[in-house]
Amino acid sequence: MQINAGLLADAEWCPSPNYDQRPEPVDISLLVVHNISLPPGQFGTGCVKDFFCNELDPSGHPFFATIADVRVSAHLLIERDGRMIQFVNFNDRAWHAGQSLYDGRKRCNDFSIGIELEGTDDQPYTPLQYQKLAEVSRALINAYPAMSAERITGHQHIAPGRKTDPGEAFDWMYFRDMVAQV
Repeated sequence: MQINAGLLADAEWCPSPNYDQRPEPVDISLLVVHNISLPPGQFGTGCVKDFFCNELDPSGHPFFATIADVRVSAHLLIERDGRMIQFVNFNDRAWHAGQSLYDGRKRCNDFSIGIELEGTDDQPYTPLQYQKLAEVSRALINAYPAMSAERITGHQHIAPGRKTDPGEAFDWMYFRDMVAQV
């Protein structure tokens, strides 16, 4: 996989308005793994794309009315079938981590890349999702020298008590072995 000027060549580009510039000095050094499904527990609806682009119809599902005004994004979404959609240039700051702390440093959005897996905390992710995530992770490590396989973490680890994703269904050992093999 190739990353050119902050864009993943293998991903559909769907720009989100929910981003801004990273503060100086820019030191992209962390990868945060998340999960999302909209409506919760449902896959393949296209609603995640709408949500990150501020186009979610609040009348489309009762849950949507509770999040319709929330402005968030991720750099990349990997759907169940392996399809990848990039919402924010990797060089820019996506709004994915919220209040967070990693290695004594607050505001993880400032120095991290956020990747969402279409999924839930308690349902297994697909082999294709692991494969694509491992390939993207290796490409990011190659593109951003301050990032390493050791600096890949879950949202639950940078916002404990507030976030639980990617959850117990995410097989960290399997994923880390795949990153090492890519």
